[in-house]
Amino acid sequence: MSEVVSRRPRAERAARMAPLAVLPVFLKLKGRRVIVAGGSEAAVWKAELLAAAGADVAVLADEPCPAMLDLVAAPPAGSIALHHRAWTPADLAGAAFAIGAFEEDEAAGAFAAAARAAGVPVNVIDKPAFCDVQFGGIVNRSPLVIGISTDGAAPVFGQAVRARIEALLPQGFSRWAEAARRWRRRVQSLDLPFQARRRFWELFSERAMATPEAMPPACLAISLEQGAREIGAARTGRIVLVGAGPGDPELLTMRAVRALQSADVIVHDDLVPPAVLDVARREAERISAGKRGRGPSCRQEDINDLVIRLAAEGKHVVRLKAGDPMIFGRAGEEIAAAEARGIPVEVVPGISAAQGAAASLKLSLTHRDHARRLQYVTAHGRDGRLPRDLSWPALTDPAASTIVYMPGATWHELAAGLIETGMSGATPAIAVANATRPDEVRIHGTIADLAGRLAARAWSGPLLILYGQAFGAAPQDDIAAALSAVPTPV
Repeated sequence: MSEVVSRRPRAERAARMAPLAVLPVFLKLKGRRVIVAGGSEAAVWKAELLAAAGADVAVLADEPCPAMLDLVAAPPAGSIALHHRAWTPADLAGAAFAIGAFEEDEAAGAFAAAARAAGVPVNVIDKPAFCDVQFGGIVNRSPLVIGISTDGAAPVFGQAVRARIEALLPQGFSRWAEAARRWRRRVQSLDLPFQARRRFWELFSERAMATPEAMPPACLAISLEQGAREIGAARTGRIVLVGAGPGDPELLTMRAVRALQSADVIVHDDLVPPAVLDVARREAERISAGKRGRGPSCRQEDINDLVIRLAAEGKHVVRLKAGDPMIFGRAGEEIAAAEARGIPVEVVPGISAAQGAAASLKLSLTHRDHARRLQYVTAHGRDGRLPRDLSWPALTDPAASTIVYMPGATWHELAAGLIETGMSGATPAIAVANATRPDEVRIHGTIADLAGRLAARAWSGPLLILYGQAFGAAPQDDIAAALSAVPTPV
């Protein structure tokens, strides 16, 4: 029976942005006049931030604290002028930003109202009701700057996030960001198509990530420029087959994340969940080219033609596949089709669904007391039925752990064949749907009774069945399974 064609690849749009408590923006203040009303310790920190951003800061305070006097004498950048008096509405005219430090709400409200009347964004320290702009945590690798905000909901949590990012982000990134600023005008002046310029910055970023503490050498710009020119001369894009893993976006590899964030087009399977697609560059075009064992599918030939056409237009195409693309993902067919047209192909492996399911179950696929061999088998042939050429002696090997892919429509037939060939019907078997995802479902049983349990239990999504003696130690009820899925508090 030939494959039924019921739909073609279709374009999608990225998911709408989730609601934001605040809008993160970066304000350029170099050489611009800003007002700080008040001379307290809290005002000192805000004045220092403003000066560090290159602003010309006017501090208006009757009695500035000693720390403010020290800051005025030695600002980190920009300039700070101290005026020993209270602020007036006239001071706000033409200012780019205004910050006030007041104890009383009445004084804070008057300052905020005057700033808004003058068209000046305002912040009143520790009084969010009077603020147009809020300050968050800052990770400084200038010109790389990261801002963090919890909208005042959990300042300590925000500080913890900032500390984590500080620990993860190499100090050397500041040198690479500065090099990027120096080289940007040169790259823009090159006679390169858009794809080649983008490739320059991809190569730059890969080098920065690999050697963050190294000083970016001047000769590197020439080397990257040559690589970008080669891309531009070829005027052909590239295809990257990326493993999306079993569904949890935190299981994506770093290479997979980089590919998704640099893609022009993402052609993805239906089984790739939205949480994984959310990692991708928002501007990337998204095309659903799903293949489902029990539902409408796109023809493989149509998918091949689509991906090749997009790459031939010079685009960086990510072919995103659930699990690992080299395990029952038809990657071989897509690679052969692209190489036949001279399109370069790269493969980024992913965590397989089998690995994800085993991790969720906390069971070894190769338990040394029960398994001498690990085998993967598909229960879905080209015609949608159980393949006719299965090796039953291999599938009934009592010393093997067997992972069955795409068994939803054919497991009852496979299980009957296993028992008929001599395998014990009491052999442990576990069905796992949506492995590693929040809606993961586990159904425990044996080869003999799992088909009935599947029929009696509501489930949807990608399904695996694991059978063999190595899986006999799994929790035998849904309560235990649910408990094991609850994260441990830290």
